[in-house]
Amino acid sequence: MPTYNGAAHVRPAIESVLSQDFGDFELIVVDDNSRDDTIAIAASYADPRVRTEQNPANLGPEGNWNRALSLAQGTYIKLLPQDDVLIAGSLGRQVRALEADSGETIALVFGAREVIDGEGRVLMRRGLPNARRGRIAAADLARRCVRKGTNMIGEPGAVLFRRSLAERIGSFDAVQPYVIDLDYWLRLLAHGDAWYMDEVVSAFRVSPGSWSVAIGNNQSRQYSDFLDRMQAAGLVRASKWEMVIGKINARLTNVLRLVFYKVILR
Repeated sequence: MPTYNGAAHVRPAIESVLSQDFGDFELIVVDDNSRDDTIAIAASYADPRVRTEQNPANLGPEGNWNRALSLAQGTYIKLLPQDDVLIAGSLGRQVRALEADSGETIALVFGAREVIDGEGRVLMRRGLPNARRGRIAAADLARRCVRKGTNMIGEPGAVLFRRSLAERIGSFDAVQPYVIDLDYWLRLLAHGDAWYMDEVVSAFRVSPGSWSVAIGNNQSRQYSDFLDRMQAAGLVRASKWEMVIGKINARLTNVLRLVFYKVILR
């Protein structure tokens, strides 16, 4: 759990993990030298599964995400931002999906999400449209992200992946900060398919202090550049028209998202 000045919401994030019915996990709270009580709140939990680390200097989101990644020792990894929460029972369901994949042909497990406000009220539900629970071919999922002009896989709290695969593909890359998570998901999907859960597995919080809100003004440009980079790297194989449609949709999504933020955060 990477944190920075997250005192307002870190407690429900931690408690959503501790309340899971799957109990064999380590929760590492990696604080990026916060100036509030974030680390004190995290350290107040006596549960031995909770471990706190604080960076001696601020590394920024990319550096802190990567430090969290490097500290993980479990078989599977989930990155849960400080604002977000896990839905009850979701961790165990995602672990079992990967455990059932004995051939390790599934690169990641993801699910539907809720968007919540600063008070925890549900604002909307996001999922993969017209998709049923089960395996989704990596190439198909990548092309869906291209055509829709947005991250159809979801925020980090919705995704679980193997540490062994993370060690193969390396660090998070924030060349385009808005798609730091999708960049990583597509790199994972170069090594296997996805498994989709159509039930809600996590909740993504939108509040004035959210990083996603802070970087919102330049999302469509970042997404357009990102698509070009992924196409050049061979991580997406989309037609010219799919790329054009994706870039148009990215602009529309950017406008709608900014309006949404303006309305709910006023």
